[in-house]
Amino acid sequence: MLGSTHGTLTTDSRRARVAACGEPPSPVVRGRAADAGDLDVSGRPLHADVPDLDRFFRPESVAVVGASDAEGRPHTGITRQLLAWAERVGARLHPVHPTRQSVFGMPCSPSVADLPEQVDLAVLLVSDPLPVLEELGAAKVKFAVVFASGFAETGQEGAAAQTVLASAARRAGVRLLGPNTNLNAFERFRDDLDGPAIALITQSGHQGRPVFALQELGIRLSHWAPTGNEADLETADFLSYFVEQPEVGAIACYIEGLKDGRAFLLAADRAARRGVPVVAVKVGRTEAGARTAASHTGKLTGADDVIDAAMRQYGVIRVDGLDELQDTATLLARARTPRADGVVVYSISGGTGAHVADLAAGAGLRLPVLSEAKRAELRQWIPEYLSVANPVDSGGHPVGDQRGRKIIDALLDDPEVGVLICPITGPFPPLSDKLVRDLVDAAEHTDKLVCVVWGSPVGTEAAYRETLLGSSRVVTFRTVANCVSAVRAHLDHRRFARGYRSPFDEAPRTPSPSFRKAQALMRPGQQLSEHAAKQLLRAYGIRVPREQLVTSAAAAVRAAGLVGYPVVMKASGAQIAHKTELGLVKIGLTSASQVREAYRELTDIARYEGIKLDGVLVCQMVERGVEMVVGVSHDRLFGPTVTVGLGGVLVEVLRDAAVRVPPFGEEQARDMLLELRGRALLDGVRGRPAADLDALVEVVLRVQRMALELGDRIAELDINPLMVLPRGQGAVALDALAVCR
Repeated sequence: MLGSTHGTLTTDSRRARVAACGEPPSPVVRGRAADAGDLDVSGRPLHADVPDLDRFFRPESVAVVGASDAEGRPHTGITRQLLAWAERVGARLHPVHPTRQSVFGMPCSPSVADLPEQVDLAVLLVSDPLPVLEELGAAKVKFAVVFASGFAETGQEGAAAQTVLASAARRAGVRLLGPNTNLNAFERFRDDLDGPAIALITQSGHQGRPVFALQELGIRLSHWAPTGNEADLETADFLSYFVEQPEVGAIACYIEGLKDGRAFLLAADRAARRGVPVVAVKVGRTEAGARTAASHTGKLTGADDVIDAAMRQYGVIRVDGLDELQDTATLLARARTPRADGVVVYSISGGTGAHVADLAAGAGLRLPVLSEAKRAELRQWIPEYLSVANPVDSGGHPVGDQRGRKIIDALLDDPEVGVLICPITGPFPPLSDKLVRDLVDAAEHTDKLVCVVWGSPVGTEAAYRETLLGSSRVVTFRTVANCVSAVRAHLDHRRFARGYRSPFDEAPRTPSPSFRKAQALMRPGQQLSEHAAKQLLRAYGIRVPREQLVTSAAAAVRAAGLVGYPVVMKASGAQIAHKTELGLVKIGLTSASQVREAYRELTDIARYEGIKLDGVLVCQMVERGVEMVVGVSHDRLFGPTVTVGLGGVLVEVLRDAAVRVPPFGEEQARDMLLELRGRALLDGVRGRPAADLDALVEVVLRVQRMALELGDRIAELDINPLMVLPRGQGAVALDALAVCR
């Protein structure tokens, strides 16, 4: 962000503001008050209003507080920029400065209270915006942009000052953009471009520049929201607003951190319902996600894994680079709903076609072999010695007649083809010029997607600069990799949008009968024993083995007889996290003498290790099945999350797990299983029977219900192993660990 031009609060003034206003209040959700129907069973919102930002982006009147026309002053350039912008959008601009009579020849008001009219938007170019916010509230100003830095980005003290600022804006009834933002929202947008537009949201102004520059390539942009520190208005607000704008074909985001996880999911859900693609760079993939956790589940996923999963749940397309953000957003804005998911590669070189086809297939795109009838049709214009199966090699696009256009039209007419990719590795006039003109003309007469990869590093050729970039129907790339990934994102998103059902519509709003039983088992701040954790599972209908908790060797023998040999014996106590490592598990016991000896060994080890036991569990032995782990952990942004993966003693070595943010439905639970690298184990390998996937999915959904209802009461839950038995036989939670918040 353009921090060098921002005003800053001094340390003393910040301390004074925080002291004057008392302890900074915790953030609250902006918008209308929620009623019971708007909240799920955990008390989280199921609905978010779309903020009315029309007067922010297209105000009728604007005040610039701290306006300047003094040469050499940073605010002079900003004031000049705002003057030019106001003139373009037809807004009346009023400079405000306590000591100036005029700015750039316009009358200057000494304060907001002295403005000649009520204004829609105020841009604050002052180092201490807090007192101005109070004036804006009295003047009934709708929006304010706080340019100053020195807030949450500087550390704890700045964060406290930012909280005070947000509270002041809330009391004043002013929606605030910033602080630590810039004026990217008020850039010069080209109005001579047509087609669906990209709306842009960035937390860093500089990182949005490449997307904004797409206008120079003929790609339309409608809005730019530079959210800065997001003291009030945040990414989710602009996302919800942009989704409702008819000219927006796709939304591109650069996100450094999310302010409110649920607000972001609700906004992404709104985009998914309306089929508007959202493409996002979210920095922090390499952030250490490790945390101190007793359960395996808490160690399996880091914060970035959760964000990644949450974005996938709601169809947000996550990319890594700004070049990918540009290309993918452009394609998604321009592409119509695909009629088929087949991709055909057409080139003038067999080597080029084979290379691109290889990359496309490797990325998961489907390249159907063209039918005999279609190949016979293509043979009218392409010699026998060239491939027409897919990829299609013309050997050199015809330039003297209409054969080249007929080849392209024939490919686009194929009912299995939804996308045509044409790589042009370098300019070769007149061949490449004619090829480009034919592609552009064909794209204007089809609803299928036409993509061109212009591989020349120069990029000044007329075929590229004028013909390709002059078309709003062809999507042009500079690299094959970006083309392939963008096409994959397009087809995946359209598939997602067709089958999307909002999980918020079906999220539970009232507690189940299990909730009361579970509440009685909670021990705030404590870890439950295995016995108590299994009682928690039983309360939610999750099957556990036959077992009894005993406190003597004699009782253990009686219990083994009731449970049925062979048995497993385990020490049970609230202090025990991983029993196997301590030797506190004995398996395959087949006689009373073995049970007595096992009881003695377990209690001796516990006494030596200083572990307090509530008893020893004598359990049914369940052997035949696939060991999985299902659990709950708590993410600071999204709250409870649900994880499923391969379980057993090597769970943290294999690290094969999928995570979701509640609420989610059965389809998402099944998708979690598809993400596992070891999924084949569930389908049955080397003669082993297929596992009961329905039972596994049911456990995941019951654990999700537990996570929703217990909400913040439970910090971690770990079912490991969950033994998934052969198909039709269910799943059994052999061990469980629960930590209360």
